Amino acid sequence: MFLTPPERIRAFEDKGWWTGDNVVAALHSAVGQGGDPIALVDPLNREALDGRAPERLSWNEVADRVERLAAALLARGLRKDEIVLAQLPNTVDAVLLFLACARLGLIVSPVVMQYRVHELAFISAQTKPRLFVTVPSFAGFDHAAQGRELGLDVALFGDGYGDLRAEMDEADPATVEAYVAANPTVGGEVLTICWTSGTESRPKGVPRDHNHWILNAHVVAQGTGMVPGDTLLNPFPLVNIGSIGGLVMPWLTLPARLVLHHPFDLGIFLQQIEAEKVTYTIAPPAVLTALLKQPALMEKFDLTSLRAIGSGSAPLSPWLIEGWQALGIEICNIFGSNEGASLYSSAVDVPDTTDRSRYFPRFGVEGHGWSGLNHEALRTRLVDLDSGEEIDEPGRPGELRLKGATLFGGYWQAPELTAAAFDQDGWFRTGDQFEIAGEGSLERFYRFVGRSKEIIVRGGVNISPAELDDLLAGLPGSREAATVGIPDADLGERVAVGIVPADGAELSIADVSAFLKERGVAVFKLPERLVTLDRLPRNAMNKVVRSELREAVLAQL
Repeated sequence: MFLTPPERIRAFEDKGWWTGDNVVAALHSAVGQGGDPIALVDPLNREALDGRAPERLSWNEVADRVERLAAALLARGLRKDEIVLAQLPNTVDAVLLFLACARLGLIVSPVVMQYRVHELAFISAQTKPRLFVTVPSFAGFDHAAQGRELGLDVALFGDGYGDLRAEMDEADPATVEAYVAANPTVGGEVLTICWTSGTESRPKGVPRDHNHWILNAHVVAQGTGMVPGDTLLNPFPLVNIGSIGGLVMPWLTLPARLVLHHPFDLGIFLQQIEAEKVTYTIAPPAVLTALLKQPALMEKFDLTSLRAIGSGSAPLSPWLIEGWQALGIEICNIFGSNEGASLYSSAVDVPDTTDRSRYFPRFGVEGHGWSGLNHEALRTRLVDLDSGEEIDEPGRPGELRLKGATLFGGYWQAPELTAAAFDQDGWFRTGDQFEIAGEGSLERFYRFVGRSKEIIVRGGVNISPAELDDLLAGLPGSREAATVGIPDADLGERVAVGIVPADGAELSIADVSAFLKERGVAVFKLPERLVTLDRLPRNAMNKVVRSELREAVLAQL
């Protein structure tokens, strides 16, 4: 399926930014470079997740499994351009499904394990998936039953009816080569539809092509200092650019070794670094800060193999970067999004720890040179939201806007959202406020000021307050209610709700949670703080002013 205009594909492939290849070409290249070394490693605690012993697969075994899974999907009748909705824990099966879909020209749409009927019903209505791939149950929840409740054709990585592993054993891998030869998939075709939350009340689908993912792999590897032969520890499920683009695709293209982890458990995380001799991983600032403050815990594990850690989603501090640097480990400050924003402030280009914690390179700006493809393939600018003028002087906040080969082309089946996401000159509006950091040497950098969008970032996961507000409009005992993010030392932000109660009504946080759970809302979205207000702050257009709501909530906590 081509969503990217042919002239755009041609222009970026002519520049060498896009390769025109299917991502499985990187798998075949990795196999050709040496197929026997261990390539893909399950979470250490996999048996506790889904009852299966953890696996360690070589490149040859990965390639064989991908071919067999692709054959099983063909035997089920799936064909190119059909959509596979996937809700899987972070195990080798999720990686294999991603690659099998790529092999056949299928489109995979992955979602987090926490999604329930509320979110899945919307996403399945948007994508009309040909198949829903999940596990029988996870953390005590029956995911297979949820899929059937929604009327989806369910396939399982697990024992029982619809077990894909049994179908893989019976399928003929020879059917894949013949099918692919007759139905080739090239770089300009869509591979994934990931989901992101913004100010809108529902998730937005972000289609990305094979070309996008391959370029993303090179940009990330260069920006973070990854090298061939690295061992990468991936603590995040394969549902967005942070996991797929930040670790899975570099694993393929370098090539490297990929170690999986799920759900996040600090002890197991450190144990895996030691046991697998991990060289690069990613972790939120709160985790990195907590570890530095627990030297006794750190001393229990040998972390000397670890060379670098990527972090982001919340501001970093010089203290954090310097603390890890003292241990011989460099921290890379990352600003990214599913749509293709990709700013990296790492030891590669920004050796000064203070600069690295506070600033990001102004990639693609004339007169400022940076290493790597990102500087060539991505253009950035700041725009004053009131005047529409481009900002070229320090200290004046403006919206960061992007253009280039790392960017997606538009939201899935949402032309109105796509039109709003790009300005009249085709620049993507990130909704995030930056400023030029200063004069002289600082003119090369942006400094993050704050989010223009109203999304709540809880533990690195985006939550749309508008989505929750829409549901809370029906909350019994409430005249009106609205949600907002409030600062939290551990997770970055938590969800709080301001409620104007109906006459004589009293509502608790438990009441709100029960109401939302009944509507199938994912647990991580549930409000954790509640305050009672006389009214919600609104502007002249009657929209809730979340900055004022946040102040009102914090004043009562």
